Amino acid sequence: MTQQLLMIEDDARLAAMVGEYLRQSGYGFSHAADGASGLAALEASPPDLVILDLMLPDMDGLEVCRRIKGQGSDSARTAVLMLTAKGDPMDRIVGLEIGADDYLPKPFEPRELLARIRAVLRRGAEAGAAAAGGSHKVMRFGSLEIDRDARTVSVSGTLCELTSYQFDLLVALAERAGRVLSRDQIMEAVRGRELEAFDRSIDVHMGRIRSAIEADAKDPKRILTVRGVGYVFAKQQD
Repeated sequence: MTQQLLMIEDDARLAAMVGEYLRQSGYGFSHAADGASGLAALEASPPDLVILDLMLPDMDGLEVCRRIKGQGSDSARTAVLMLTAKGDPMDRIVGLEIGADDYLPKPFEPRELLARIRAVLRRGAEAGAAAAGGSHKVMRFGSLEIDRDARTVSVSGTLCELTSYQFDLLVALAERAGRVLSRDQIMEAVRGRELEAFDRSIDVHMGRIRSAIEADAKDPKRILTVRGVGYVFAKQQD
């Protein structure tokens, strides 16, 4: 089945160029020129991934992302790739914190956009395969439970909201509990593929994971920072 992409972008020329390129690459493609019509299109026919410009004429793109990824939303599992202004890290950080799966600064090369789309969709496919697969693999660290097959994380029975990539990062740390890992080692453990090398926001993702699983993200007990080196996942936890 052809994977469907929705681009929410007010630049008609850019959308036409991107649409032609992605269709030639084998994807279904639709376009919405503003946030309201994009949300309506998503509700009518949910795509596999949304390419979301953060500078929209009718509403903040971050608000659009927030609605897509909102808790209890039917579209919460839809992947979101943000298009951000070059050199504006705050939008990128906020977007990742509210659940966006990846980002790409403008202007961008179509090949890089395609690579990022494939990487995000691949992670989603791997998540689905794991959830439908065989043996049940649950890691427990005190009140924290990580179910690798169901792709869920819970603390004291309460589910934690993480993106697919953040889940993979957490698993990579948990599988190596007690070992200090550099950022490069963590990313290599997650991706194992060169296409994932575009992600340069591991600290933002770690902050989001801490917000989800720590009692106090400012005083973490599960994921500890080793200054000048990287991170370590605590073996002993409450």
